[in-house]
Amino acid sequence: MIDRRFLLLGFASMLAASPLSAQTQAANDPAAIMTAIYTRVAKGKGEDGGNFVIEDRKARTKYLSKALAAEWAKMDARTPKGEVGAVDFDPITNSQDPDVASFKVTPEKQEADKATIAVTIAGHRDDRKEQADNVIRYDFVRDAGQWKIDDIRGAIDGKPWSIRSMLADFIKLTDKPKRK
Repeated sequence: MIDRRFLLLGFASMLAASPLSAQTQAANDPAAIMTAIYTRVAKGKGEDGGNFVIEDRKARTKYLSKALAAEWAKMDARTPKGEVGAVDFDPITNSQDPDVASFKVTPEKQEADKATIAVTIAGHRDDRKEQADNVIRYDFVRDAGQWKIDDIRGAIDGKPWSIRSMLADFIKLTDKPKRK
């Protein structure tokens, strides 16, 4: 007669080898994370953008590293009500007016605890003058065992930008002078 422990062990083994388990592992891979994000961004006419990644604290906790989410929270706290903080565009589409028809995800570097993924986007209307403006890079770090975005970098009119730098500059600019 089969012991219940062996039966449960066998069931657990089957579950671990199931597509659901493989899907969970893939979802924790930086390239897979970016593919999932851009698949959502490119749905329909691709005009909805990627603000779902950064729209609120819950979204930032899901996608961003603790350090980057903390910097974002500092910016939010220093931004006057009704105003826009340091990030006044959709960094996921590198635009004010999202237009993503297709995308290509390219892992550039991956180590045990950090990775860089480049995403090249193409829109329905090809109005970007600089090719560099079509490439957004994501620096990932391992954060509590999960891959999280630690910086987003791109270019506007060929001039580089970094979310981390924008947040740091805003926080520095809004620092209150210390009383003596």
